[in-house]
Amino acid sequence: MATDYYAVLGVRRDASQDEIKKAFRRLARELHPDVNPDPKTQERFKEINAAYEVLSDPQKKQVYDLGGDPLSASGGGGAGGFGAGGFGNFSDIMDAFFGQATQRGPRSRTRRGQDAMIRLEIDLNEAAFGTTKDIQVDTAVVCTTCSGEGAAPGTSAQTCDMCRGRGEVSQVTRSFLGQVMTSRPCPQCQGFGTVVPTPCPECAGDGRVRSRRTLTVKIPAGVDNGTRIQLAGEGEVGPGGGPAGDLYVEIQETPHEVFQRRGDDLHCTVTIPMTAAALGTKVQLQTLDGLEEIDIRPGTQSGQSVPLHGRGITHLRGNGRGDLIVHVEVQTPTKLDPEQERLLRELAVLRGEERPTGQFQPGQQGLFSRLKDAFNGRT
Repeated sequence: MATDYYAVLGVRRDASQDEIKKAFRRLARELHPDVNPDPKTQERFKEINAAYEVLSDPQKKQVYDLGGDPLSASGGGGAGGFGAGGFGNFSDIMDAFFGQATQRGPRSRTRRGQDAMIRLEIDLNEAAFGTTKDIQVDTAVVCTTCSGEGAAPGTSAQTCDMCRGRGEVSQVTRSFLGQVMTSRPCPQCQGFGTVVPTPCPECAGDGRVRSRRTLTVKIPAGVDNGTRIQLAGEGEVGPGGGPAGDLYVEIQETPHEVFQRRGDDLHCTVTIPMTAAALGTKVQLQTLDGLEEIDIRPGTQSGQSVPLHGRGITHLRGNGRGDLIVHVEVQTPTKLDPEQERLLRELAVLRGEERPTGQFQPGQQGLFSRLKDAFNGRT
């Protein structure tokens, strides 16, 4: 009876190549003889290797799915995945244990630098209309003494005599599979393939030094707390004088003494006496655009608001601006002198809120004016 390779790997018949590979790697980590020396496990390991050899090869997989002999489709190859050269899927086994394919050849000393970030405080007016700021940054820059090479002037890097420039050394070990050759980074040159006998005295062979410099940053209108502005190539220079990363400027907006920002709208509160709320008044307010006169209509209640359209923050992405919302707070007096109390009682009688007392005959004409005069500037 033919072996069900899909069942061996524990995948569906419509599994993708990625799913097949993940299943094989998971089982290989569990069943590899170096991890589990049980003879039964060794046989199971051969089964999953044979299944993967067929299902990972599109041509063999097609023949197998049609009911044919997958091993004859490619002209042979021993059962269980062991060919003339030993273990057929050794690179995938290495992937299973180390997570990625081993790198071949020397690695470059030159690498891209890291990104950097600084925080910049601006006020509400600068956030609303944009500004330009000079900032100081402390990052790694190319060493001018060695121009990023890492070697002292007049010297240069030399080929490593241990790995002969390959960046790796090989080792042969014996296992149940036979002789297996493994490679690892050269311990003398750390995988670079070259060594620097005389490092640059300025950068100690790193090819970069730290330096403080001044940059000019354009802050667009409409930025908010947490907005990040990217300056490409202004971050840390990489080892060996490699290309610089990016610099991110994160905006921190300082609180305003009058306005509170909510998105692109601004909010503020004005306090008026109750007589002004009843009679109506005009209040002058210093906005981001200058002095403006706010019209408070008669009968305005505490908590009502007056919108000033287009007096808020500039939209960062788009045209126009938000609004300025002026919240009205009506102030009620806490202490009354006799005259103020008398006038308020007259008003209450006129409004039917209190029965008249005493011998006075309340009249409405001129009462609001007297109230306003009595309460003007007093609480």
